[in-house]
Amino acid sequence: MRKDYWLSNLFRHQIAGVVATFADFGVLIILTEAFHVWYVFSTTLGAFAGTLINFFISSYWAFSGSKNSLKNQMFKYSIVSMGSLILNTSFVFLLTDWFLIDYKLSKLVTAIAIGWFYNFLLMRYFVFKK
Repeated sequence: MRKDYWLSNLFRHQIAGVVATFADFGVLIILTEAFHVWYVFSTTLGAFAGTLINFFISSYWAFSGSKNSLKNQMFKYSIVSMGSLILNTSFVFLLTDWFLIDYKLSKLVTAIAIGWFYNFLLMRYFVFKK
């Protein structure tokens, strides 16, 4: 049986995160720039798109072998993702409106911080627990 390596999970989680982030940022920028949707709403829709992509990559590759059923993973992932969505949207809004940082940079800084300090730990030890 293969050992569960923390560093391997972190690396795979980061790869899944990068792919999901491209989708997230793509939706955000296209909706905001091309369709003139308010950046806070675009942030929410982009995060949702990234969440779906990240779940499937994480479930089948980054954290494969979880003891949790797929239904249980989906439920727990939804809870963590809702928290992530609230954190992402709130911090993008705060950095952009209060600190006058461009929304794209606000999103980048926020995505990295939430991904490393919130998402990975909860994905590994709660959603896809082995």
